[in-house]
Amino acid sequence: MTTHTDAILVLGSTGKTGRRLVSILRAADRPVRAASRSGEVRFDWFDRETWATALDGAAAVYLVAPGDPAPVRPFVGQAVEAGVRRFVVLSGRGIDQVPAGVFRGMAAAERAVRDSGAEWTVIRPNNFSQNFDEDLWHAPLRAGRLALPIGSVPEPFVDAQDIADVAAVLLTSEGHHGRVYDLSGPRALTFGAAVETIAEAAGRAIRYEELTPREYRAGLLAEGVPEEAVGELDAMFAMMRAGHLAEPGDGVQRVLGREPSDFGAYASRAAAAGAWS
Repeated sequence: MTTHTDAILVLGSTGKTGRRLVSILRAADRPVRAASRSGEVRFDWFDRETWATALDGAAAVYLVAPGDPAPVRPFVGQAVEAGVRRFVVLSGRGIDQVPAGVFRGMAAAERAVRDSGAEWTVIRPNNFSQNFDEDLWHAPLRAGRLALPIGSVPEPFVDAQDIADVAAVLLTSEGHHGRVYDLSGPRALTFGAAVETIAEAAGRAIRYEELTPREYRAGLLAEGVPEEAVGELDAMFAMMRAGHLAEPGDGVQRVLGREPSDFGAYASRAAAAGAWS
């Protein structure tokens, strides 16, 4: 017996975009199954016994793939058999520019939904603004120094709230089947400028330092970061240095009919919440 009819299954529901998406959908009184390894609905990509319960009653899925591509296609197949009619896949901007051996989970998710027979839309965002306060670069910024191998190539960082707003529209409205949307902020700025913006908002000294790719890789490995993750970060920064992600995308405008949030507004909100104190 299903728990909801035409529910929306949100995978990665405790993550940066997933938890925001769950809030948006519930505020709109949509039935949501918030799933993750530690969420309201338990879901584990590598425990297939959790899949059926998560899919129970779902007609649409927000798909955040694991790094390992192996379970992605079987899950999509099971989802369609269970009645899922629409997928929205969180991928990454420039995924078609990286070597085939990296970001394999996201690439597998794109392929699987295209082949599924269901409706599908792919969103490919730039680096999240929230990487500076919720994830990758938070600890270094709190320590007063962010060091990366990116140089002066700019990045139009995108706010995770904008990604969630876009995903909510794609999951609940018609007219987006078969489309791929590049999501970014309204302007590109260098990592150095981003750190300056954060330092000003936080009211403290934080500096950006440029590393060579070799120095960056050696530092990650010394910290115990897994080789595969290091390889993916290497590939991401190489793609960024080549300028593939530097121009703002128009996906937020096309889906939402408004401009995306600016990085300065994000930095002010995060600083006010004590992110870098």
